[in-house]
This record gives sequence, C-alpha cells and structure tokens, in this order.
Amino acid sequence: MNELISARRSPRAFDASATVSDADLRVLLEAARWAPSHGNTQPARFVVGHRGSPTFDAIFETLTRGNRTWAFRASVLLIGCVMTADDRGDIPNVEFGLGLAMENIALQAVDLGLITHMMGGFDKAAAASAFELPPDARPLVAMAVGRPGALSDLPEDLQAREQRERTRLPLSETVFTGVWGQSQFG
Repeated sequence: MNELISARRSPRAFDASATVSDADLRVLLEAARWAPSHGNTQPARFVVGHRGSPTFDAIFETLTRGNRTWAFRASVLLIGCVMTADDRGDIPNVEFGLGLAMENIALQAVDLGLITHMMGGFDKAAAASAFELPPDARPLVAMAVGRPGALSDLPEDLQAREQRERTRLPLSETVFTGVWGQSQFG
C-alpha cells in the first residue's frame, strides 16, 4: 500500500500561526479536479476561505460547536458541494464524485506536508444560504486544512482522541466472496 494512504489522518491539532499558500491550495484543488466521477460529470464544487477572510469566518459559523473548538486554528476551511444536475439532467452518484475529490485533497495534502480533517458537523442550510448556492448545488462536507499544531492546544477530551491507536476493520470483516459474510481473506 502507498505510504500516502497509511499516513493520512484526521487530526484536530492545527498550527494557528501557519498558513497554506495559494499555490499549495491550488495543488490541492487540482487534485480534486482530477478525481473520477460518474460519466465524467465532475459534480464537485468548493467554497474556500483562508483564515482571516470573510469566507473562512462564514464557513466557521456553519460548523457545529464541537468542530468550532479546534477548527478556528486551521489555515483554510472549505465546503465540498455537489452539483445535482447539468444540461443533460440529474447527475447520478454525485456523492461518489465528491467523496473521491475530497480523498484526493486529503492524500495530496499528505504529500505537501499538510493535514486535513473532514467534517459532517456543519449546518448545510446555513452554508447554502451564506454562499447563495444555486438550487442544484448541495453542500455535503466541510474540511479544515493546515499544518500540524500542538496537541496541548486542544481540550483534554480531544487530546485523548488524537492519541488513540488508529484502527481499521480487517479485510476478513469487509470483503466477501460467494455469499455475504464469507470472507475473501479469511
């Protein structure tokens, strides 16, 4: 397995004094642009703000209270949206397209020495309103981007979560052959 995949994490300890350059942000979003999508429909769209900008602040205001305890230190906040229709009609599998684009951002960030944390905890209706999204655009996920910070800057409960061992279900529980539950990799 490629080391970029195993090195990708979702930390919450961001360096509040660090920045992400426009050049690095462009590289991250180029990685998203090249993600696969159903029929090459490319449904992923992004609202992006650097810390200190009105866009960052507006994204931050949509976050849940728990995410606000740490996300203010990120260098960049973004909201990943999907376009649900194009000139051919409804676009199928838009979540698939955005998910792959977000993963491309996360993996590209590892390569650049950056960290990311995806968040489902935000007010989607508030985001749609704040950014005047058209009816066929739907916000689905938020992401914090930046550089690693000090664990001690986090509340104690989050410090403990950050230090937990990272685990994944074994393939024997997730990959089947023949019938459901019959493991391909025993």
